[in-house]
Amino acid sequence: MEDVLDEIVSSEDLKKFESEYNEKLQQGKVDQKAQFQYAWCLVRSRYPADIRKGIMLLEDLYATNGESEKRDCLYYLAIGNARLKEYSKALHFVRAFLSIEPGNTQVQQLEALIKKKVDREGLKGMAIAGGVIVGIASVLGLGIAMAKKG
Repeated sequence: MEDVLDEIVSSEDLKKFESEYNEKLQQGKVDQKAQFQYAWCLVRSRYPADIRKGIMLLEDLYATNGESEKRDCLYYLAIGNARLKEYSKALHFVRAFLSIEPGNTQVQQLEALIKKKVDREGLKGMAIAGGVIVGIASVLGLGIAMAKKG
């Protein structure tokens, strides 16, 4: 399941769906399928700007679609936000999906994975903060020691 957050779209797929989307956009006839496929590729891009664009397209689709399409949008909105390390937003979309379909094991696994990443990131943050505090304390201690010496 961890693969879903690390999966990178192939450049061929991204170019294919981007050109289909842009072609339909120029014609003023973007259908839901073309927009979803392009957004699906974007949220699996290695570039944060692409992921954000994919999220915007999915949010637009979510606002204009029926219930079954909303589920797909919610799932990829969760993935996109998790890939941007915006875990609270990702969990919001996971919970919205689970409120529609509580027994979906794929989404339950995604929720567990996101929570695991939150815990891991939280521990990293605490370790960094702890290191900064130790560094500041060391500098202060050295300054006090030198002041007493002089």
